Amino acid sequence: MLNIKKFYFLILFIPFFGLSQDADIDLGKKLFNTNCAACHKLNKKAVGPALSGVTEKYDKEWLYNWIRNGSQMLKDEDPQAIAIWEEYNKTVMTYYPQFSDQEIESLLAYTNYTPPTPTITTNSDQSVQQNSSSISSDLILVVTTIVFLILVTMLFLVQRTLLKIARTSGVDIESKSKKSLPPLWKTIVKNQFLMFVLAIIFLLSSAYGVFGYLMQVGIDQGYEPIQPIQFSHKIHAGTNQIECKYCHSSARVSKHSGIPSLNVCMNCHEYISEYNGEEDLENGYTKDFYTNEIKKLYYAVGWDEENQIYTGNTKPVKWVRIHNLPDFVYFNHSQHAEVAKIECQTCHGPVEEMEIMYQYSPLTMGWCIDCHRESNVDKSNEYYEKIHEELSIKYGVEKLTVAQLGGIECAKCHY
Repeated sequence: MLNIKKFYFLILFIPFFGLSQDADIDLGKKLFNTNCAACHKLNKKAVGPALSGVTEKYDKEWLYNWIRNGSQMLKDEDPQAIAIWEEYNKTVMTYYPQFSDQEIESLLAYTNYTPPTPTITTNSDQSVQQNSSSISSDLILVVTTIVFLILVTMLFLVQRTLLKIARTSGVDIESKSKKSLPPLWKTIVKNQFLMFVLAIIFLLSSAYGVFGYLMQVGIDQGYEPIQPIQFSHKIHAGTNQIECKYCHSSARVSKHSGIPSLNVCMNCHEYISEYNGEEDLENGYTKDFYTNEIKKLYYAVGWDEENQIYTGNTKPVKWVRIHNLPDFVYFNHSQHAEVAKIECQTCHGPVEEMEIMYQYSPLTMGWCIDCHRESNVDKSNEYYEKIHEELSIKYGVEKLTVAQLGGIECAKCHY
């Protein structure tokens, strides 16, 4: 009978043991980044209030109810809930009734967590090793220099000794005077055939140099201008994997890819005001550097970060154009990016790796023609299906290139 009572006693207290689990800071951070970071910051207002120290402002039981079912608290006209709702433009928060007590406890613990300040420790052994290695290198250099000087001195003494022996033995060591030859340039000038060949070589080389120089006029491959706001394609297209045509949406339907309006940037940066990604300390790209670039965006669009409103005071951003074709050349982005399904990187290079955007390809006529001769036409496009069938028979090939479809006709790009 006593054992049965003990068994029931344990059953009754098992739930309470489960509630007493310690908060997990790592779990709280994960929950915050996944569910809260879009609208909340820890130390400043965003779409919602700052969450650092929230357990000191509100009762813990109230926070549990607000996180799980705040809409019911608004219906019940809870004064604190209504005050928050009205202060933040009556924005309805997403609630999480599925969160367990431990998850909420971990989330609240993370909002109060202050990471320890990293301590910089000096490795004395490493410094001693570096000093000893530098000393040994200097010592080797000094010893090598001394040995070299000794060898030079010995050679000089040996030479003097040999000269004395030669004079004593009556050996004539004076160099015999040689018959002087005419200068080389006089010999060349007197040879008419050689002068003719040199003249031809000079003219051809000059023509080749002038032609090569003129062919580079207007080619800006490698052009990498400094922009008023440093937009990192490496972070956006690479790390965050944002599709190119999300920002350059007109590339789908227009000849121009277009420069995205700042409203497109604010779709994300209305909520992302700080950079918390990886730093490139070697090149000076720190978190503060990128955060400062976001502030430039806010200044341009007139965004009041503190009050989360647009002020209406906007400033134009004077972007520097990078890719620029001559006026007599027609190029359609939608024809290539949407119809032909060509990836942006084919012409613009590995954009997802570029910290600063630059012109990757030469964009010359020869470069375009080579691409048209090598690229096959997409057979899945219904528009080209009948044409593809007829021309395949004409050329006796299974796959047609863009050139065989008329892609190198002058009027395609010049009219």
